[in-house]
Amino acid sequence: MTDSVRGDMPPNAGPGLDESPEQRMAEWGGDHQRGTPDPALDDPEALGIDPGELDDEDLIREMQSLHRTRLDTLRHAADTALANHLRRTAELETEYLTRFPGREVDPSRLRDGD
Repeated sequence: MTDSVRGDMPPNAGPGLDESPEQRMAEWGGDHQRGTPDPALDDPEALGIDPGELDDEDLIREMQSLHRTRLDTLRHAADTALANHLRRTAELETEYLTRFPGREVDPSRLRDGD
């Protein structure tokens, strides 16, 4: 986390601060206990349809749904729900970039020098 977010700690202080949120799950407080398995991880249906099996329209619809719920999940969901949200977002976006490596980039979204 950055110093502006966590003013009580200098950048890169403490274990795991260079790790992703998914990698830091064990250090988060909340609704889980260290070493306690998440039953949803044993149920493939609970993890969603494999992004590779979605057609283009369904893939985009799934990404839109995740992005629409992102802030509420980040601010208010249980740690396991946030971890699942992060995992699913990464899966869907990776599939999208695999399918559309030459995606259209809107020139108005570029910064000077990009």
